[in-house]
Amino acid sequence: MSIGWAFLIIAGLFEVGFTTAMTFAQRGAMWGWPLFLVCISLSFWFLNLATKTIPIGIGYAVWTGIGAAGTLFVSAALMKAPITPAQIGFVALLIASVVGLKLTAKG
Repeated sequence: MSIGWAFLIIAGLFEVGFTTAMTFAQRGAMWGWPLFLVCISLSFWFLNLATKTIPIGIGYAVWTGIGAAGTLFVSAALMKAPITPAQIGFVALLIASVVGLKLTAKG
């Protein structure tokens, strides 16, 4: 795995961090907004680093895929948000698509 892909995974994890922090902030946690700002800044910074070696279209698709899947699972685990078998199936398709993009991308 190249450094660009490592940066992209980190960017996606920080995306999960900022969506999670935003949810806590909306629920009244005072620490949520500062954590949101840190995570969103780091997410975009790592995405910028990643797309120096990965095409922006591939990078953006993978970044949003990691964020979407991660946010769904974190919200189910931490916020007890309901998750259906169909949603799990579609997230599995999303993850398969992200893996497919990685396997077919240059960089």
